[in-house]
Amino acid sequence: MRTNSRAEDQTTVKRKFIRYKDGYDYYGICQKTFEKLAKDANATYKVGKLVLVNVEILDKYLETCRIIE
Repeated sequence: MRTNSRAEDQTTVKRKFIRYKDGYDYYGICQKTFEKLAKDANATYKVGKLVLVNVEILDKYLETCRIIE
């Protein structure tokens, strides 16, 4: 028997595309830095006036920025 509500299920689902504003909060970085990272990763999609970021592409790009000592 499932005890989770639908709202709880939706919070655990990772979306493939997010808006810029959601990205600032999700990654915990400032707006300018997030937008630059998304553009550098070629993870942005423009739909009319809306810009979406593919988080799968952005996450892969961020992995290449890792510092290994």
